[in-house]
Amino acid sequence: MRAAYTFNFNHLRGDIYGGVTAGVVAIPLALAFGLASGLGPMAGMYGAIIVGFFAAWLGGTPTNVSGPTGPMVVVLAGLFASLSGNVSLILTAVVLAGLFQIVFGLIKVGDFIRLVPYPVVSGFMSGIGIIIIILQLDATVGHMAPAGTISALKYLPTALTDINLSALIVAAVTLGVVYSWPTSWGKYLPAALAALIVGTLLSLFLEPVPILGEIPSGLPEFHIPVYEQGAMMLVIEAAFILAVLGAIDSLLTSLVADNMTRTRHDSNQELIGQGVGNAVAGLFGGIAGAGATMRTVVNIRSGGHTKISGMIHSVVLAAIVLGLGPIASYIPHAALAGVLIKVGLDIIDFSYLRNAHRGPRWDLALMALVLGLTVLVDLITAVGAGVVLAALAYVRQVAKSQLDDLLSRPLTATSEEEQALLEELIDRVTVFEFGGPLSFGAAADVGHHVRERYKDDMHAIILDFRRVPFMDVSAVRAVETITCDAERAGKKIYITGMSDEIAETIVGLDADCCLNLEQSRFAERLTLLRQLRDEYNSKRQEK
Repeated sequence: MRAAYTFNFNHLRGDIYGGVTAGVVAIPLALAFGLASGLGPMAGMYGAIIVGFFAAWLGGTPTNVSGPTGPMVVVLAGLFASLSGNVSLILTAVVLAGLFQIVFGLIKVGDFIRLVPYPVVSGFMSGIGIIIIILQLDATVGHMAPAGTISALKYLPTALTDINLSALIVAAVTLGVVYSWPTSWGKYLPAALAALIVGTLLSLFLEPVPILGEIPSGLPEFHIPVYEQGAMMLVIEAAFILAVLGAIDSLLTSLVADNMTRTRHDSNQELIGQGVGNAVAGLFGGIAGAGATMRTVVNIRSGGHTKISGMIHSVVLAAIVLGLGPIASYIPHAALAGVLIKVGLDIIDFSYLRNAHRGPRWDLALMALVLGLTVLVDLITAVGAGVVLAALAYVRQVAKSQLDDLLSRPLTATSEEEQALLEELIDRVTVFEFGGPLSFGAAADVGHHVRERYKDDMHAIILDFRRVPFMDVSAVRAVETITCDAERAGKKIYITGMSDEIAETIVGLDADCCLNLEQSRFAERLTLLRQLRDEYNSKRQEK
């Protein structure tokens, strides 16, 4: 972790400008995410400050700006509903999530999280975007939505029968400003902040709309983690989901930062930094956070180069928090809903959806399945099912490729003499040349395909392992099946080219009952072919 403490002041001017700009961009999102989580807008600000500071200081991506994100808020909102708003238990889950992430970093889990297939990532991110939008629909018409995606959808017809026209206008205008705000103006006033200001000012001239109300400002209070036996399994499960989603979200953002800066982040160090940030945030009343793609991009484009920029972003937010409460209390729920709907739409992977029909149908089906499970069930089920199904599909594809290669590859003779012997013994000897490691998916069918290849009057089978670097248990059992079936059919089995490691594995698993490894495996294939030719000629002369 020594590198995490190193500061580079060579880009201080760019880091200051990038950090200040990212901090301004973070204000409306932190308030909106805090409100959406159920813990209140200031919990979002505290989370942005604390996670942003420690993740920048101790993380492995110099330009990452961290804070509350959509995936984390969705989990927190569900936990808030399940625990009936028990703040102490929710913050305990945030602390545990941070500890989980620290452990992930220490045991090098970051190297594996990046292996989650793209359709799975696309599906659950798009599902999260849809959830965020669903949870804000009631607020756009002036109602407070019940917690939970399904509950919010069920309440929507009721909300539509009693529309607050002023709230709808505020939400529509806010959303319109976010989309229409000129990019050149965004350098001085970010679109989300401009939309929030416009929506709030507009609400002052309309019929009353629901607003945030009194918001405490100042320093956060210290919250000691609590233990309640009846709720701890739910808390631990939510903490694990927060840790995994936060890790994935952060590392995806780190990849974006790498592409923009032409650098390479340290995945495991990033997880440690995120974990420390979340653990401390939970102790001081902040919601969980992760690497935030939009804020990171703004930071980089504004000149941020090092971790100083992310830390300055947090300092800016901390300064604002000290006097923001009285001003933020007038912000309408509908204005925040407009900002969050834009966030939800940005998370949905429209680029993949537009072109998915041109790619593999299985990937599209997997993405749709994960999306549906994310919205209708829960995130951990969606990601778990997606990863398992993607792994099984990959194993199936690899197995098919290995079997096709085994059955269709022509034998490669090493000399003219060997080629002549292969042609002479074509009806008496079958040679199987294994080309690389066999996965467990292919091993199950190898024996069947080998039996189909040799004829009833065939005298011998040669299994050539020259190109096999290693074998797992499944492949060893497949070889055992081949040799035992061949022995029962009256065939002779010869082994050539087998390494000491593979032979030790076969012997160690007691799978050599039909093999004479000591006598045959060291023989060259050409020598075996000569021997079999001589035996064949000798028997023919005897007849």
